[in-house]
Amino acid sequence: MTVALLSARGRRTAAALGALSAGLLVLSACDKPTPNATVTVGTDSVHAQAACYNDGKPLDASSTRNCAADKKDVTTLKVDPDATVRIGVDPAIADKGWTLLMNGQPLTAKSTKTFTNIPGSVFFNAQYGAKGDATTVAVAMGNGTDKVYGLWSFKFKKDA
Repeated sequence: MTVALLSARGRRTAAALGALSAGLLVLSACDKPTPNATVTVGTDSVHAQAACYNDGKPLDASSTRNCAADKKDVTTLKVDPDATVRIGVDPAIADKGWTLLMNGQPLTAKSTKTFTNIPGSVFFNAQYGAKGDATTVAVAMGNGTDKVYGLWSFKFKKDA
């Protein structure tokens, strides 16, 4: 009886070790998460992983263009033009500097702060390049033009 009990216990232990090993193998194959960018309007907050990121190395120009043009899986947020839009970035993004792009054009100068506040009306104002009631906004790690390390995209829909 003891031999049968040890056998069953041994099989369970081997199965548990096998499952643990398989789980660790799957986790080691995963990409590590990118730094996050966060947008807050009122009490609504959304976070985004990078749409394009090369582990802190610069993206080439064609990758940056393709990434900026890719509109699928873009996080959408309703923005009241009278509200303040708060944009925050992880320190890893701030350390390299970042620029806010609106419809692909620089909206802000390069910053090394971890946050900025912008009036919601800016994102729907034709003077700043807005077209209609929706705007694509991107956090560009780097200077936003010739040296980009990552892009985090959001879509703002006017909520009036």
